Amino acid sequence: MHQNEIDPDRIRRAWQGRISGCQLGKPVELLSMTQGREAMLDYLRKANAMPLRDYVPLIEDTLVARFGRNSCLGRISRSEPDDDINYSALALIMLEQHGTELSTLDVARTWLRLLPPAATFTAERAAYKTLLAKAEEHFPMGADPGFNLEECAENEFSDWIGAQIRADVYGWVCPGRPELAARLARQDAALSHREEGVHGAVFIAALGAAIPATGSLDEALDLALKEIPAESACAGAVGVGRRLSGQPGAVEELHGIYGDLSPVHTVNNLALVVWSLCTGQDDYSTAIGEAVAGGWDTDCNGATVGALWGLLGSEIPKQWTEPWNGRVALTLAGYGEVSLEELVNRTVAVAETIAAQQI
Repeated sequence: MHQNEIDPDRIRRAWQGRISGCQLGKPVELLSMTQGREAMLDYLRKANAMPLRDYVPLIEDTLVARFGRNSCLGRISRSEPDDDINYSALALIMLEQHGTELSTLDVARTWLRLLPPAATFTAERAAYKTLLAKAEEHFPMGADPGFNLEECAENEFSDWIGAQIRADVYGWVCPGRPELAARLARQDAALSHREEGVHGAVFIAALGAAIPATGSLDEALDLALKEIPAESACAGAVGVGRRLSGQPGAVEELHGIYGDLSPVHTVNNLALVVWSLCTGQDDYSTAIGEAVAGGWDTDCNGATVGALWGLLGSEIPKQWTEPWNGRVALTLAGYGEVSLEELVNRTVAVAETIAAQQI
C-alpha cells in the first residue's frame, strides 16, 4: 500500500459528508432510540419523506419538533451542536497538540479541560464520572492521574457506540496508513470502552485511512478488517453488512439478527453503517438516507457513513451542504462555532505533519 498524498478536497468532503449526515439523522435520533424504527418510519411517511433523500421535514407537536427543529428541512442555518461533531473537533485538537504520540492520558486530560460533562452520554459520561471522582486535582495540568485510568472503561456501556463516533478524524489524517489510524483510535477509545467498543472505533478509523489509497471500497474494507480480531463481533458485523449490500429486505434482516442489542450498541450500528455505505457507494443521498432510515443511532450512522462516502472521491451534493452555510456549532470550551474551512485547513495541516514524520 503506497502512502497517499494529502488531498484537501477529500478532507473537505469528509467533513461535509460527516456534518450533513449527522444533521440528517439528528431530528429523528430520539424518536428512533426511544420509540423504535417503526415509529420513526411512521413519522417520515407522514412527512412524505420516504425514501429519505433530503433533510427531515418538520411536523409540529412531535418529538422531532421538540428536539430537532433547527436540523429540519427549511430550518437549517448552521450545523447544530452534536456530540458526533464535538468528538471530531476534539480529535483534531488533540492531534494538533500531541500528534502521533497521542495517549489515553492525553485524551482524559483533554476531556476534563474542554469537554462539558453534559455533552457526554453513556460510556463517556460514566468514564467522565470516574475521572472526576478519582483523578488527582492537577491531573488535567499534567500530573499523574493518581489511579489506574483503565477503571474509566469499567462501565456497563463499554461496548456501545461512543468510541466508534470518535474515530473518524484519525483515519482522515493517515491516508494509506490504516495501522497508524487504528493505533490512534485505540488510544482514544480505551478511555471509555473495551473489546467490541474499541474494535468498532479501530475499524472505522482504519477504513477512513484505507479508502483514499485503494482502488475499491471492497479492498479498503479488507484492509480495515486486518486491524481488528477476525473472531470479533465487529468483524462479523462487517461481513453481514457486506453480504446484504443492495438486497431488498436487508434492514429488516439486520434488525432480526441484532434485535436484542441496544439501539446504541457498536455492533448492530456498524453492520448498518457498512451495509449503507456499500449499498449507496455511488450516491451520497442514498448512502446517508438509508443509514438514517435504517434506525438505531441515526445521527451517528448518518455522520459515519457520510464521512466515509466523502472519502470515496465524489462531491457531496450541494443540497446537503448549502443549508448549513459552512457554519459548524460546537459545545467545547473555547469553541461555540467554527467554519468548515477552518476545520479543513487545520485537518490538512495535521495530516501533512504526520505524513512528513513517516512514523
